[in-house]
Amino acid sequence: MTTDDATLAAGPSAEKRGLPLPMLLALASAVFLTVLTEALPAGLLPAWSADLGVTESAMGQAVTAYAIGTALTAIPLSAATAGWPRKRLLLVTMAGFAVANTVTAVSSDYALTLAARFLAGVAAGLAWAMLVGYARSAVPAGVRGRAVAVVMAGVPVALALGVPAGTFAGAAFGWRPTFALLTVLAVGVIGWIAALAPEVPGRRTTDRAPVLKTVLTPGVVPILFVTVTFVLAHTVLYTYIASFLERVGMGGSVGAVLLLFGGASMAGIWLVGAQIDRRLRLLTVAAVVLVGAASAVLALGSGSPVLVYAAAVLWGLGWGGVPTLLQTAATDTGGDAAQAMLVTLWNGAMAAGGAVGGVLLSALGTEPFPWSVLALLMPVMVVVVAARRHGFPASRPS
Repeated sequence: MTTDDATLAAGPSAEKRGLPLPMLLALASAVFLTVLTEALPAGLLPAWSADLGVTESAMGQAVTAYAIGTALTAIPLSAATAGWPRKRLLLVTMAGFAVANTVTAVSSDYALTLAARFLAGVAAGLAWAMLVGYARSAVPAGVRGRAVAVVMAGVPVALALGVPAGTFAGAAFGWRPTFALLTVLAVGVIGWIAALAPEVPGRRTTDRAPVLKTVLTPGVVPILFVTVTFVLAHTVLYTYIASFLERVGMGGSVGAVLLLFGGASMAGIWLVGAQIDRRLRLLTVAAVVLVGAASAVLALGSGSPVLVYAAAVLWGLGWGGVPTLLQTAATDTGGDAAQAMLVTLWNGAMAAGGAVGGVLLSALGTEPFPWSVLALLMPVMVVVVAARRHGFPASRPS
């Protein structure tokens, strides 16, 4: 059974129901947990590194370990579990988050912490590889982009509310209780999915597209290039945003900056969700322009708190819809196989971003971060504009 054929498995009246919000919100809660586990170190890095007795650049590799776990395992594990019922597989991945965050909360050993983060990344790889297909399987073709946007709303909500709340909680109670709260959240998400997510069968072996065939599909390579480069640009700066703000005299404003970024991200994904089924290409170009503008403001105006806050808004408005845009483009163009590749490369870029950012921080400080984002976004814009026929077309396939 293909992903789109699984629409029938979600219920005989799926085509008539439109958007099944209870199911989609349950999946959005899984996305929320995934993103919160991934992004929370950005607000806790200074205290976390001091407690474990390592440098901030070394502690930033907790993001890298998470991303490596996803990048190394997303394709092989998604292939190995392709025949599993989707609900059961999603519950297993959420249990993986519960275990990983529990170990992180109690660990006093740097190596054990990295291992726990690697496990969380493995769980994330499995979750990301299936969530888009799971959402698309339950809705009519004409609103699949909107369904993905609802599920991906977990991303900006995590960034707007979860990460700032985690940052404030870390400052008030310490980073260990903050990670322990993630375990409690994981248990709640497991219960929500168990109650609301439908049973959808996995796919037969004959339905799985070979990797080489998918790569050769027109449009797939441009999408994957944009994914790697855009995510690398974002992660270099986002992972070390607390360090960047501290260096420009705004160390006490990390929570406020992340709150603005997350709130703007929610607005961004709302706009994307409303227009993606008609204007995917235009929205992708706009996202690149907005994140580039934010980087330019940070590069030239980081001495002004007002400009830093304005940059956070531009950054969030541009970045909020990027996961939805790229995952929709990948699935439209190359199906589930392209989606699994995107997940792998996305997290490989995250790993590289954490590593490159750590090198920059140790060697040159935080000043090069926004300039590096601008440099990386230039080829992204070129490829998006060039991929007019395949990858980022003006009109999406029905």
